[in-house]
Amino acid sequence: MRRVKNYINGEWVESETKEYGEVWCPATGEKIGEVPFSTAEDIDQAVKAAKEAYWEWRCTPPLTRARYFFKLKNLFETSFEDISRILVTEEGKTLDEARGEVRRMIENVEHATGVTTLMTGYNLEDIAQGIDCTAERQPIGVFGVIAPFNFPAMVPWWFLPYAVVCGNTYIVKPSEQVPMTQTRIFEVIDECGFPEGVINMVHGAREAVNGMLYHPDIKGISFVGQSSTARYVYKACGETGKRVQSLGGAKNFVLVMPDAELDKHMPSLITSFYGCAGERCLSGSVLVAVGDVYKELKEKFVAAAKALRVGNGLEEGVQMGPVVSKKHKEKVLGYIEKGIQEGAKLILDGRNIKVERYPNGFYIGPTIFDEVHPEMTITKEEIFGPVVSMIRVKNLDEGLKLIENSEYGNAACLYTTNGKTAREFKYRAVASMMGINLGIAAPMSFFPFGGTKGSFFGDIKGHGREIFQFFTDTKVVIQRWT
Repeated sequence: MRRVKNYINGEWVESETKEYGEVWCPATGEKIGEVPFSTAEDIDQAVKAAKEAYWEWRCTPPLTRARYFFKLKNLFETSFEDISRILVTEEGKTLDEARGEVRRMIENVEHATGVTTLMTGYNLEDIAQGIDCTAERQPIGVFGVIAPFNFPAMVPWWFLPYAVVCGNTYIVKPSEQVPMTQTRIFEVIDECGFPEGVINMVHGAREAVNGMLYHPDIKGISFVGQSSTARYVYKACGETGKRVQSLGGAKNFVLVMPDAELDKHMPSLITSFYGCAGERCLSGSVLVAVGDVYKELKEKFVAAAKALRVGNGLEEGVQMGPVVSKKHKEKVLGYIEKGIQEGAKLILDGRNIKVERYPNGFYIGPTIFDEVHPEMTITKEEIFGPVVSMIRVKNLDEGLKLIENSEYGNAACLYTTNGKTAREFKYRAVASMMGINLGIAAPMSFFPFGGTKGSFFGDIKGHGREIFQFFTDTKVVIQRWT
């Protein structure tokens, strides 16, 4: 059983703490490691290293900084399968899902290498007689990310490569539930040969988080997690004058029109709701049947959900893995019980699923509620598990009203063959990431990632070209020479 370490100033170091958390394999229910609950002193040690490394790294030409990431990309390709399997072991998703996540991580590295184009400023000569003006993008200092459990490889890399290639230094705080994936990634970083202190990692929980939020030498924070914590992070960064990107939870509605091609799109629908066991902010949560598509949609969706093979994600043919922990399983089961209490009809019950050879795994089978109403808890709150709420509406207007009334605004999807309907949907739906005839509106690295309303707190979203603005300050220089 492995006890992971922090990575500070180019070295693997023990935490100052005497308190450790347990790391579990969700598929088997076995303890596989321990993670330090690092202290504010550990964070301070990392910040000091990052701050000391900053000026030399800031003075390194952008193209030279980018070359480290070209090398890192190649090293990630060599370690691709190893990282993917570690991810499956500690997080629970299937191997194909893990491979897709690691591929998206690498795509962000590739996109960040375009820094020499994407970080450029602009200028204008003769803004007045003999006076010129330039706007120059410059790095700011030490940044950090507080990452979630559900995408332990990818999410920190929505931010890290952009911050570092711009000339900042960086600290990663992985989720304490899944520390091993980033530990393996940092072994690759160590092999790559970045200057000491440029990229650091500190494991931990609440004390480490607060140590980052309130450290005066950290200039900005990127966070991904549930909305209650996202609000807390946003408020703390406001109080301390930090830049902040705080991505919260979701309650994503997937509308299916009567003209939708159900047989063609059913695999996409099923993947939308049950991919990653529903533990992602882009998962479908509420399946909205518009008009007379309801009966056929319900029959085909239930049949497809029943056919899913649930099991250990490392095994061939498994389509859905367990949820991440025993505690999270209990939380999801609580929502299922709440749905029953509030009068929803449970038409597919995944609570008592048995997975051969893994009786102690944290499994919940595909679950579907029918006769769900907008005021129910399972319609309003993020469940973050393989639970689908099915709602009938008369027309597109009613479906759009459901999206508008939601606290969240991460993603919304529509299945139709009508271009006019699709245009109206994307124009009116109050969400920031839209899917038309696909159920996972996941932008690639060169487009921004983030929601609206209670799904996002901040100004500049994850990756895309806009993120270079988050990690740089625009210095305006007005000059005249006589």
